[in-house]
Parts: sequence; C-alpha cells; structure tokens
Amino acid sequence: MAFTAVMQSEWTKIRTVASTTWTLALALIVTAGFGALISVAVASAFDDMSQIERATFDPTLVSFTGMQFGQLAMIVFGVLVVSTEYSTSMIRTSLAAVPARGSFLFAKLTVATLLALLVGLLTSFLSFFLSQAILGDHGTGLGGEHVLRAVVGAGVYMALLALFSMGVAAMLRSSVASISILIPFFLIVTTVLNAFDATRKYGQYLPTAAGSKIMQVVPDAMGTPEAPYGPWGGLGIMLLWVAAAVLGGYLVLKKRDA
Repeated sequence: MAFTAVMQSEWTKIRTVASTTWTLALALIVTAGFGALISVAVASAFDDMSQIERATFDPTLVSFTGMQFGQLAMIVFGVLVVSTEYSTSMIRTSLAAVPARGSFLFAKLTVATLLALLVGLLTSFLSFFLSQAILGDHGTGLGGEHVLRAVVGAGVYMALLALFSMGVAAMLRSSVASISILIPFFLIVTTVLNAFDATRKYGQYLPTAAGSKIMQVVPDAMGTPEAPYGPWGGLGIMLLWVAAAVLGGYLVLKKRDA
C-alpha cells in the first residue's frame, strides 16, 4: 500500500475517534483560558512588582503560562493516537492491511504530528493575542524582537510533546501505563528536579524544561533559572528526546507481536 494511502487511512482513524478530537480541543481551550486568567492577574499586579521583576518581565512568556495545563491534554492526545489500536485490538487488522510496520507507524505519527502542530499553532497565536490584549500597555506585538519565534516555537513545542507521547505509547502499548508514567514525569518529576539547585543540573535537560525555553523572549525571564543553553539549544535537546522515543516505539513495534 502506498504511503499516501496509509496516511489517508490514519487520518480517517484519528478524525473518527471522538476522544482524540476532544483532547485537542481541550488543549487549546485550557491553554488559552488559563493564559488569559493569569494575564489578568499579572496586569493587575504589575504596579506592585519590584524593579527587578519589571526588568525581566516577559509579556510573551505570560501568554503561555496556561501551557503547563494544556500540555497535559496534548500528552493524552499523543497516547490515544497510538494506544487506542491496542486497546481495541485494531492493531492486528491495521498490520494485516499494512505489513510494512515502519510505514504504518510513521504514517500514523506524521498525520497525528501535523494535526498537533496545526492545533498547537492555533493555540499559541490565540493565547498570544488574547494575553497581549489583556496586558494592554504592558504587552508586546509580533513585531517585537524574537516574539514571532517564541509564538511559533510554542506551537512546535506542543507538537513535539504529542510526538514524544506517541513514541512512549508505542513502546508501552497501553493508555493507562503511558499516561500514568508521562503525566507524573512532566508534572511532578520535572518540576521537583528543577525546583532545587542540587538537582536542576539534571532536570534542566528533561524534554519540557529544555523545550519550553523556545517560548522565552527575555533570558531568565520572570524568575526562571538560568540554563546553559538558549531557546534553540533547548528545542534541540527536546528533539533528541523525541527522536529517542520514536525510535524506541519503532523497535518495539518491529520486534514484538501485535
């Protein structure tokens, strides 16, 4: 079967499963919604900020403060795209139709990642414009230095997070196992490791800690700890994590029975 035909098949699977559609919608709504709420709080408290806080204020980064909540929905989306086939036993039918397992997996990942990127970009631009409207005179525009990079980078970050989750789900082949590992890993482990000086040297190289640097315009903005890499370096580190997860998923699919 031609690769384009496999991609069309995967697109049909994704758009006909309600759970994947709802998780993408939730990622957009939660990210933009919480970003707007936090922007209201920041705008009202701006006059009370210290001189140092004002000097490192990053209105672009404020737009994406809701990302820490919305990204959880994107993780679930990535997991469901892959693991649903195992939970419904559709994987046997899919592999019978597409015996080339590499083509099957990479078609699925390509379609789902493109969809996640589209939603991610819609989310990042919506969050940015909504937040800047709330911040008013304290906000910025797309024409500001490095602002467009940060906004586009936020959308790319969400897509990479979904792709990483797909790779993990392909390795574990279980929705429950994948979500039970990924959400605590990003929500608790990464946060805890980056909260202390002794462990930050390790935590700053985890995928979300590194990848989220692409959303910053002001270095070390708003009290964020200094990192030994910049926005593009952080995104590169996240790409390495994603590549490792996808490779692991491919090897498991190739070597294990369906």
